[in-house]
Amino acid sequence: MSEEYVPPKVWTWDQPNGGVFANLNRPVAGPLREAELPVGEHPFQLYSLGTPNGQKVTILLEELLEAGVSEAEYDAWLIKIFEGDQFTTGFVDVNPNSKIPAMVDRSGPEPIRLFESGAMLLHLAEKFGRFLPTDAKGRAETLSWLFWQMGSAPFIGGGFGHFYAYAPQKFEYPINRYAMETKRLFSVADRRLGETRFLAGDDYTIADIATYAWFGLLYNGQAYGDAATFLSMHEYENVGRWVKEIDARPGAQRGRLVNNIQKGIAERHSAADFDALAKA
Repeated sequence: MSEEYVPPKVWTWDQPNGGVFANLNRPVAGPLREAELPVGEHPFQLYSLGTPNGQKVTILLEELLEAGVSEAEYDAWLIKIFEGDQFTTGFVDVNPNSKIPAMVDRSGPEPIRLFESGAMLLHLAEKFGRFLPTDAKGRAETLSWLFWQMGSAPFIGGGFGHFYAYAPQKFEYPINRYAMETKRLFSVADRRLGETRFLAGDDYTIADIATYAWFGLLYNGQAYGDAATFLSMHEYENVGRWVKEIDARPGAQRGRLVNNIQKGIAERHSAADFDALAKA
């Protein structure tokens, strides 16, 4: 057993520390190199990667297009985070936090920058009047579940996912700590989905899209190795029913493929980009 870690009086940055993400994380903000972001022909320019946070936005955009909202056409540019694309001057101008996704709404007289996936979902839902109830009670319920997901994601990704799958060494305490919290979050959702079809009620909303991007991957065994077995995902039957229903939605299916360098399309500039993948 290794010796117990005793924190120093003053923390200093040990750059190699951090496992597979050592080159991505640093204790200061700002750009590292000059580079402009590309701009396509569509109203919305998305700069992202097919992670759960990135998929939230592409799923909503594809759901809007599926619903006939042609004004939601978009270009999705690949941001290679392991190559430091998020630390360019162009990206930092859009997202000072240097995290994907980042988006620019160019549909109006002047560009509007957006960062944080939840902000993008809310902006798009309000702009097009879709996937967000207009009555006060329904809106409040939807936003409560949306921000529940936003606050929960770090426990699943940066907590459980990091220590279970990515940390250079495995330690019982953090894995147990974040496994417990991840299972608690699934229990919260499972109890709710035992009462209603979707998180905010009878209708599919941005709260479902945000949560599905994370929960669907874990439930279907597509995240963090064999985490679905480790966490006994089969226990959450109501979550399973909900995941399967969203899995079947064409918009969700396409959205999960965008900026997905392993099982999808690296970039999306028109609906035709999916055709080559379908023929493969």
